[in-house]
Amino acid sequence: MAALTLTAPFNDLDAATDLAAQNKKGIAAIIVEPVVGNSGFIPPEPGFLEGLRKLADSSGALLIFDEVMTGFRIAPGGAKERFGVTADLTTLGKVIGGGLPAAAYGGRREIMERVAPSGPVYQAGTLSGNPLAMAAGLATLTTLTPELHSRIEKRTAALVEGLQMIARELNVPLTAGHAGSMWGFFFTSKPARNFMEAKASDVELFRRFFHAALDRGVYLAPSPFEACFMSAAHGDAEVATTLERLRGALEQAIA
Repeated sequence: MAALTLTAPFNDLDAATDLAAQNKKGIAAIIVEPVVGNSGFIPPEPGFLEGLRKLADSSGALLIFDEVMTGFRIAPGGAKERFGVTADLTTLGKVIGGGLPAAAYGGRREIMERVAPSGPVYQAGTLSGNPLAMAAGLATLTTLTPELHSRIEKRTAALVEGLQMIARELNVPLTAGHAGSMWGFFFTSKPARNFMEAKASDVELFRRFFHAALDRGVYLAPSPFEACFMSAAHGDAEVATTLERLRGALEQAIA
C-alpha cells in the first residue's frame, strides 16, 4: 500500500494539486485529518479543506476524513459541522465506544451500498458491534450534549489563552490553538502549518517543560507532536490550578 501512496504536506493545497496532476493513473482517494493531531495540534488554514473537496471532485477521487482523533471533539458534528466541508467517507475510532475498542466508517449511500451484504466489498472485525463498547459509546454520546460540548470548549479556550499569556509574560516564543476540546502548542514564534514546521519548534524546551509540569502533577502529552484534550471532568478550578503549575514549570524550564 505504501507504494501506492502519495504524500503532500498538510495545508499545502498546491502540492496536493500537483501530485494529482502528475499521477496519470488517477487518484483513488484523498485522506486527511481535518485537524492534525499526530504532529501536534495543527488546524487547517482557511480554504485548505475546501480546496481538497474541489480537488477530489475534479480528479474523481473520494475525500476521506480521518476523524479518529477529531470525531466528537472539535464539534458534535465533527469536521463537517466545524468547517462546513463534507467528506465522502469518515472514519471514527474508540471515541464512539466511550474509550473502549471500537471503530466505524460511514459516508454517502452509494458508497456504503458497495459493502456487503448490499454490495461485493466484504468487511468484518472481531470487535464489530461489541455490546460493551456500544453501550459505553451510547452513554458517552448521550451525555455529550451541545451544551456540555460548549462548556468544555470554553474551558479549553481559557487554558490555551492562559498558557499563551504566561509565555508572553516570560518572553518565551509559543504558539497555541484549540478546536472544541482538542488543543496544543509549540515553542515557536509562528504557527506550525505542517509536520516539517512542527519539527522546527524548540523540542528541547518542550522536554524540560514536560518534565517540570509532570513534577508538579500536570501530565501533558509526552511529545510536542501529540495533541492534548480537555474533558468534562476539568472544571474552572482545575484550569486555574493547571495554569498556576504550568507557570512554575515554564519558569523552571527556561531557568
